[in-house]
Amino acid sequence: MSTPTESLPDPAGPAGFAEPGPAGSSLPAPGLAADRPRHLALRPGTWLTWAVLAFFLLNLAGVIATVLLNSFGSRWFDSWLPGGWTSHWYTDAWKEFSLGHVLGVTLEVTLLVVAISLALGVPAAYALARRDFPGKKALNLLFILPILVPPIAYGIPLATMLYKVHLAGTLTGVILANLVPSIPFVVFTMTPFIEQIDPRIEAAARVCGARTHTVLGRILGPLLLPGMLAAGILVLVRTFGMFELTFLTSGPSSQTLVVTLFSAVNSAGIRSTQSIDAMAVVYTGSMAVLLLIALRFVNPTQLVARSAD
Repeated sequence: MSTPTESLPDPAGPAGFAEPGPAGSSLPAPGLAADRPRHLALRPGTWLTWAVLAFFLLNLAGVIATVLLNSFGSRWFDSWLPGGWTSHWYTDAWKEFSLGHVLGVTLEVTLLVVAISLALGVPAAYALARRDFPGKKALNLLFILPILVPPIAYGIPLATMLYKVHLAGTLTGVILANLVPSIPFVVFTMTPFIEQIDPRIEAAARVCGARTHTVLGRILGPLLLPGMLAAGILVLVRTFGMFELTFLTSGPSSQTLVVTLFSAVNSAGIRSTQSIDAMAVVYTGSMAVLLLIALRFVNPTQLVARSAD
């Protein structure tokens, strides 16, 4: 006849704690120990990094706020804020610096540079991604140079050449100068993107009887569109803010907004600082609007990741 087995007490106890040990202390259950708040200890290097970042952002906000407030201030001498407020400085800057014409030239140069860079850079990137030929490494190095070398280093001889052929000072000369770094930028943006596309897709389409224009337009085109949009956005922002090449090759009727702003600050004559600050606000606002419109419809990071999947 078997005796019933006695049930052993639960080590955790009814309240979720272990039974008192030899020293009379109780140990918390593992599940409850994880629920206790933990204090995050930051290293001194982390605190220093955040302090430097906060100092930088504070100075940046101060500079932007100073320019913005001065563009609306009627007088500002020894106080934290302007003594009066007005918006006529924007009207004065629009008339004095012909901002309507300058903005039109800026948009024309930017959009044409983007279109031509994509038209020439995408085929070049396709050839570098799909073909092996003699001198490929040298050609890659040649494309890298305009990106790595400061624009002023090759901008002076480039402007000299454009002056000799009577293109400097014209809209065509400004566009040609800005194409020098923009086309390599498109090439190096699109080459890794094209390499991610399986070449067997093109081979299968050709086996099924698709011609070259069909492969390019209906198969490769939709696959390349996200990368082209991403490259176009990057070139647009770069060209809109390009100063060195545009300054060296532009004339009175072909200056972009950033060059006009620089000329207003450094040229001879007496100009009100409020009008110049108003033009600086127009430049910063135009750049922000272009970025917001582009990123409203296109997110380059997500599009490239989606294409890779």
